[in-house]
Amino acid sequence: MNTPTAAFETRLELCATQVEALLARLLGDTPQADEIARPARLMAAMRHGALNGGKRLRPFLVVESAALLSGNAGAALRVGAALECVHCYSLVHDDLPAMDDDDTRRGQPTVHIQYDEATAILAGDSLLTLAFDIIAAPETPLDDCRKVELMLALSRAAGIGGMAGGQMFDLQAETENPDEAGIIRLQAMKTGALIRFACEAGAILAGANDDGRSRLRRFGEKIGLAFQLSDDLLDLTADAATLGKATGKDVARGKGTLPSLHGIAWTEARLAALVSEAEALLEPYGPRAEALLQAARFIAHRRH
Repeated sequence: MNTPTAAFETRLELCATQVEALLARLLGDTPQADEIARPARLMAAMRHGALNGGKRLRPFLVVESAALLSGNAGAALRVGAALECVHCYSLVHDDLPAMDDDDTRRGQPTVHIQYDEATAILAGDSLLTLAFDIIAAPETPLDDCRKVELMLALSRAAGIGGMAGGQMFDLQAETENPDEAGIIRLQAMKTGALIRFACEAGAILAGANDDGRSRLRRFGEKIGLAFQLSDDLLDLTADAATLGKATGKDVARGKGTLPSLHGIAWTEARLAALVSEAEALLEPYGPRAEALLQAARFIAHRRH
């Protein structure tokens, strides 16, 4: 399995910089049209949760999926920023004492530690709401039908039958010990759904045909599973300083994962197989898909 290239790393960093700059503007203190006020403490907490670094992988997948199908680059960046708001909201809430109870995220204090639990809840709520504002806003250069289609797909990926529902299954897994099929379902919802959306969103905003949208959706499903496998493997093998958050928590809570069920060697082989399956899905696009293929390899090889 090939490792990501330096050119890919540079491309990923450039996208992260662009997303960070856009989020910084969107999270400014000046109220927008029809907003009455933006509370300073709430805005500071939102910025703490959203502007604290990170690879911005999900926006990158939106941008590159759209580019593959000649979608509008400006629209893709804004949809990517909206998706990152949903992702950051999920991290802010996931870190709360009632959920995973983490004190650090990306090497920094989590929002409820830096501020307080109530402010963290409101910051997460506001980031989630802002995501749909970004897509719907007139500054996003897409027709209304595509905006609605994107908002529906994002709602399904983030909500009851996606990420939020997956978090519920994850909480239950601490006491109910799901079987392998249950673990796969949980992971496809909690982690995979947003990554699937990231890839499919590029096809939606580009107005792709059914085959193009299906290929990118399935590609997203493959790399979403790879992301969670890699994450679980890191929880078993990495140290907290490298990862930027606590490790070994799944084992401590008795929570089953595929690496804990099957071992490190099986996990590494499964990651290689998922990358191969992802590559096969994008084979019709030839060299134009290289950035997305590099992303799949990056996910499988990541060490933090």
